[in-house]
Amino acid sequence: GVAIDSVEDMKVLFDQIPLDEMSVSMTMNGAVIPIMACYIVAAEEQGVDIRKLSGTIQNDILKEFMVRNTYIYPPEASMRIVGDIIAYTSQKMPKFNPISISGYHMLEAGATPVQELAFTLADGREYIRTALSAGLEIDAFAPRLSFFFGIGMDFLTQIAKLRAARLLWSRTVEQFNPKNQKSKMLRTHCQTSGVSLQEQDPYNNIVRTTIEAMAAVLGGTQSLHTNAFDEAIALPTEFSSRIARNTQLILQKETDITQTVDPFAGSYAVESSTHELASQAWALMEEVEALGGMTKAVASGMPKLKIEEAAARRQAAIERGEEAIVGVNCHQTTTDDPVDVLDIDADFVRQSQIKKLNELKDKRNDNAYRTTLVRLTQAAENKRANLLELAVECARERATVGEITAALEQVFGRHKATTRVLSGIYSQSYKGDKNFDALQIKMKEFKEKNGHVPKILISKMGQDGHDRGAKIIATAFADIGFDVIIGALFQTPDEVASEAIENTVDIIGVSTQAAGHKTLAPALIQCLQEKEADQIKVICGGVIPRQDYDFLEKSGVSLIFGPGTNIIHATQRILKIL
Repeated sequence: GVAIDSVEDMKVLFDQIPLDEMSVSMTMNGAVIPIMACYIVAAEEQGVDIRKLSGTIQNDILKEFMVRNTYIYPPEASMRIVGDIIAYTSQKMPKFNPISISGYHMLEAGATPVQELAFTLADGREYIRTALSAGLEIDAFAPRLSFFFGIGMDFLTQIAKLRAARLLWSRTVEQFNPKNQKSKMLRTHCQTSGVSLQEQDPYNNIVRTTIEAMAAVLGGTQSLHTNAFDEAIALPTEFSSRIARNTQLILQKETDITQTVDPFAGSYAVESSTHELASQAWALMEEVEALGGMTKAVASGMPKLKIEEAAARRQAAIERGEEAIVGVNCHQTTTDDPVDVLDIDADFVRQSQIKKLNELKDKRNDNAYRTTLVRLTQAAENKRANLLELAVECARERATVGEITAALEQVFGRHKATTRVLSGIYSQSYKGDKNFDALQIKMKEFKEKNGHVPKILISKMGQDGHDRGAKIIATAFADIGFDVIIGALFQTPDEVASEAIENTVDIIGVSTQAAGHKTLAPALIQCLQEKEADQIKVICGGVIPRQDYDFLEKSGVSLIFGPGTNIIHATQRILKIL
């Protein structure tokens, strides 16, 4: 991730990268309109005809409402944006993929292979309907639709999943009567799983990524992203990135697995798994249809709930040792080999971005950029106008990403999700477990002593939308007996402190995955102190490098839990400090 606040940032990003020769892929969804506009203007100012631009913009907003959470506007307005981008690129950027329909984030959030298949393809069906309702012909855009699947450690199943995806997508598009056979072809990018990476004995992750990369290639992916082995610890270094890149090169150059189309065809295991996955996924897609399509299904909360249940069940199985993970719940190492990690000074980045934005605002033509923003807001009220086209005009006049976003928000408003805490999954999985039963006794003792059960606020601060960990923690703690409150996403430290005080919690659990812990956790503790609520304990969990533990503890963080922490053991430690 890089900080893109204006066209000027986009120009720096692509300096000396010829955009008429290089394919560009951008994982952008909520702020897709201003980011796409800045990319187009950066290309123009590089002297590139935008018809020559090739690449992919993710632009898959439905899965954001399910799992990834970087939405901005409500579903209906968001779907209009998707349609406008498909229309604009179909007319002006024929080599560009206007959408990458993504199952990857579903896999990372805990979806089963069947759920990832069904919900991803159902999203694709909904995007087709959106484009058709905007007046486009199926063959005008369907050949440019692309997909993005995650690849986990269940090797044969992942190969079968990609094979089933091609079968089901062809069946899906056939319903819209295409004339061009390419409209029915599923083209996909794949990425190895981040969730499968472990903090414990991290060099094992190189093997895990290699296995997953092989599954993607054998399943027929068109392009591939291999994760770095240290991503369960921190942002990847150049060293770990090179290994990830070379993993692909070795598979490509030193093996023969890229030389055969569908090399597992005819394998009983893979063929039967393909059939089973396709049948079950199609049944789930039909369930979505019965709800009125994916937009309505998402609004009902059905897909999100199914994925969260699957995530909690799997985590409980891992913690009980029913699913083996080498180095985590079996064959643990007795040595701790330190790994060099990348350290980003978030405060420096933030201040430098503010400085650049102020310089841009001083130089631009005030009247020109304001006029374009007004026109964009008016276009949001008029469904016949293309929002991307007008956003490009705004970007040319140096309107910022935030200003373009706010101009649309005046009409569309901002989406706020409702959160629910699942219950019963952990208590069912741990039925009869002596450690779980012992915790229940301690919870009763706490209540007798304090007059209430311990109350925890699970918070996500900053620009981190990944909430799998937070939801699993909330589910487990609720089953153990905590009074659990899940805070809204993207909160500031001050908002979290205020919510904690208002709800009279005993402890705040900060879930972090986006390298902001050294800035956000100390700021939260300072806010609590300023509000005279420093009796509320703060604990942190997530992707936190061990060399940052000392800094956080000195800042006032009471406990720190890295990836792979057993929740039962974590709860025992939490009760001690309470």
